[in-house]
This record gives sequence, C-alpha cells and structure tokens, in this order.
Amino acid sequence: MKQTPFTEFHRAAGAKLVEFAGFEMPVRYTGDVREHLAVRNTAGLFDITHMGEFEVRGAQAGEWLDRMLTNHVGGMAIGQCLYSPMCRPDAGIVDDLLVYRYADRFMLVVNASNMAKDFAWLDSHRPAGISLEDRSAATALLAVQGPKASAVLAGHVPAAALDLGFYRFTEGGIFGVPATVSRTGYTGEDGFELYFEPAHGAAVWEGLLRAGEPHGLELVGLGARDTLRLEMGYMLYGNDIDDTTTPLEAGLGWTVKLAKGEFHGSAVLAKQKAEGLKRRLVGFQLEGRRVPRHGMNIVAGGRTVGQVTSGTFSPSLERPIGMGYVETALAANGTALEIQAGSSLLAARVTARPFYTRGSHRS
Repeated sequence: MKQTPFTEFHRAAGAKLVEFAGFEMPVRYTGDVREHLAVRNTAGLFDITHMGEFEVRGAQAGEWLDRMLTNHVGGMAIGQCLYSPMCRPDAGIVDDLLVYRYADRFMLVVNASNMAKDFAWLDSHRPAGISLEDRSAATALLAVQGPKASAVLAGHVPAAALDLGFYRFTEGGIFGVPATVSRTGYTGEDGFELYFEPAHGAAVWEGLLRAGEPHGLELVGLGARDTLRLEMGYMLYGNDIDDTTTPLEAGLGWTVKLAKGEFHGSAVLAKQKAEGLKRRLVGFQLEGRRVPRHGMNIVAGGRTVGQVTSGTFSPSLERPIGMGYVETALAANGTALEIQAGSSLLAARVTARPFYTRGSHRS
C-alpha cells in the first residue's frame, strides 16, 4: 500500500489504518462521532493526500478543459476553484473533480480511486499543444475544516488567505513552507485545503497541531469525513455517481453549462433536459434508528423503485439519513418510501438536501 507523508503520525496518534484506494489511510482516531462533532463545533485536521493532482498547461488549456468538463472553465478567474463532473459521450460520469485556475496553468484535483482512469481518459483526448502531468506523488494535501479553521491558521498563512472567498485560493506559505491555500472543503464548514511538497509534511503537520490545540483541533479520519459529506448531500464517487449516472440525474444540473458549447456528454444531457429525467437522486430520512446501507432496495407501493447509494446515522441530526435513485414521479419532497433491510421495511421520507443546514461555510 502507498503511504502519505503523515502515515507515521497517524500510527503514533493511535489511528485505525485501513486500505483505501491503494493508500494506508486513517479511518478513525478516537471515534467517528467525536471527530464528526469536532468539525461541526471547533475544527478538524484531515490527511487527504490520497487525492490526485494533475497539472494542465498550454495556450488552449481552458478551451480543452471546457470540452472535457461539464462546468464552464472558460469563465473562471485566476485564483478561482470550480467543481465539475467529467463525462463520457453518453453523459456517464468519469469523475467529479475540482479545477484550480493559476495564471499559467490549471490544476485538477481528482478522486484517489479514479486517478489512473482519469489520467488515461484525459490523455486519450489531449490535443497537440496541451501538456498533462500527474503531480499526485509530488503533492501533500491536508484539510483544516470547521468554524475555528481560520483561527487555527491565523498568523501561519498569508493574511490574504484568511480573506479568501469560498472556492478561491492563493499561493503563499504555511509555517514557512511554499503552498497553495484554498478556501474549499467537503464538510459544509468553513475551512481550508493546503497543497505543498511532501518533504515538508512534518513541519506543516506538527505546526498545525500546535496552532490548533487552543482551538480544539482534532484529527479526523475517513469515517467522519463520510458522515460529514453525507449530511451535506455531497456526492461520493462509486456510491452516488459513477459511469452509469449522469449529472442531471444526480441533481448536479448547476454544473452543466449547455450554453458554453459542445462537450463530452452535452448532446445526451441536452436531450435529458428537454425530455425530462426517468430517475433522480433523492435524499431521505428514516424513522427509528436503523441505518440504510448502500445497495438496499428502495420500495414504494409494494415494488422496488430504486437502490440506496449512501446511508448513515447522522451525528448532527441524530437520525438515519440516506440517498438513492428513484423514479422521477417519486422524487418530490415528502414522498413516503420504504427501505428494505433484510426482511424488514423501514419507513422513510424524501427530504431536501443538504440534510444539515447549520454549517459555517461561506457562499
């Protein structure tokens, strides 16, 4: 298994380490609920070095990315981050990723499990004059998330970083280490993601722990990362979206910019938009305390109408929540559904996303 620059720190902190996308990663340190609530109430530190980073250069790089992605890269300002699905011609989602626009290049941040697939897909469509480089092994990535995130970083990053708007980034230093600092995250809380060379891992990790101690900073593993993102209704590739689902079916219509011109999947997405969808991803809450799990059947009127894609017990809401695809006629908020858990049918009701609406992230 691959290791990150922080693996020995995770081990020393008592983390339970598991294999995830080929990396040895911490799933939890003290407990999922405690770590989850630390991010909601104070701040949490995540090692997300397993994510992939690709660098794209070339005079026509923006135009090419606009043909590869559904969102409008050409409309980005320098210093802006953008979320976008990347689709095949049939509009199936290859991956969902972040785009960073620098003055002289773009950086794509992709899911760890999709790195090889994404690179091959992009490279197979790369025209002359565009360079594509996998910088994943040369990049460490930490996230500080929570309402106290700014307080943790104050005095240790450039002042401009603390004034960033949501989904903006700047280049500067953290504890004297050259870094890209972005105001992004996947938790619904205010927070920052920090990109730097792996050789500086110890300086940044130990610096953050010292700076965070007065503010209640806790180490957070993959377990709490999943419950935090699900409370916000954010997608997990491989569960909620994949090559068989389209952005419109997943409720990501705000990332589909048909007016920008032709891109991979645009013809299918335009047809779906014109003719209407046959299925939609919905959120739902359950009565009781039993948790829905990926792959369970969703039932309505005595027949199976879909499958659960993600489910958990929400530490913030103290009730089970989940997501899944259902027929469009059953997607309205308030619609009664049932989740088949073994021989039991659990009562559920379609609920607007995000499930958790008290996060501290700025728009």
